[in-house]
Amino acid sequence: MRAVVQRVRHATVVVDGKTVGAIGPGLLVLLGCAADDGPDDIAWLAAKSADLRIFDDEAGVMNRSVKDIGGDVLLVSQFTLLASTRKGTRPSWHPAARPEAAVPLYEAFHRRLEAVLGRPVPTGIFGADMQVALVNDGPVTIVIDSKLRE
Repeated sequence: MRAVVQRVRHATVVVDGKTVGAIGPGLLVLLGCAADDGPDDIAWLAAKSADLRIFDDEAGVMNRSVKDIGGDVLLVSQFTLLASTRKGTRPSWHPAARPEAAVPLYEAFHRRLEAVLGRPVPTGIFGADMQVALVNDGPVTIVIDSKLRE
């Protein structure tokens, strides 16, 4: 499981001209599910994302998590995060989970993230053509991979 976590001032996801998810200050989490992901990946990555200390404290040091600041989280599925560019210039999507496996993984991650945060987490629509808009704060963008545990 791979996530791109971005600290944002605000973010929205639009499908068919309709806003389906929007947040104020917090995190935009783009999530890609691999074919071999499971419950351990979900638990580890949800906790890591929620506890990642990338928000400033009163001294201006990145020492607070989205939980600490009461910030929002917007979750968007993005299978392209699992692209392999090893051969040639056309990415291979082979490492990404097929939709029949990815949907349950994504939904389980969503439930786990809501449980860790203790509040609802808006999302995009899995498999839809989405337009994601954000104002990256910092900019702060971090890639987290559950297999590498980093």
